[in-house]
Amino acid sequence: MPYFTYDTSVIISKSLVIYTDKASNFVMSSVVLLELMASASDDSSRKLIERLFRDYAHDNSLIVPNEDDWLLASKVLYWLAQNRRRVSGGRLPRLAPGVSQRLALDALIATRARRWKAEVVTDNWNDFAAIRRFCNVKIVKASEFFK
Repeated sequence: MPYFTYDTSVIISKSLVIYTDKASNFVMSSVVLLELMASASDDSSRKLIERLFRDYAHDNSLIVPNEDDWLLASKVLYWLAQNRRRVSGGRLPRLAPGVSQRLALDALIATRARRWKAEVVTDNWNDFAAIRRFCNVKIVKASEFFK
């Protein structure tokens, strides 16, 4: 059975409880946990996510980007920027505030999932489809996954 992981957008939009009844082929992205912890509403939520980080690491289902993933994610971001420049006639249009950061995190999720041969389940289809053009990650729409 192939591995799968959730993008942060899925966990938030589906209000998933990510620590109970984990499927044996589920892997958790450390980048997703970073995003969840950064947006935790209070200290108890932060502590829960910190515990999840340790639990997933303990059972070897935590996927953490390594140096090759960082390099590939950097290349993907470069290629995406070059594509925007080409489409805009040589000028690189500015991204809306926060978009560059979100793309970088999504690229890290994608590159690590690719090495695990894991599908990324996402509600953020357009960004991951753009990333997939350059790193061949398997992605699936959350609406299809949860049918």
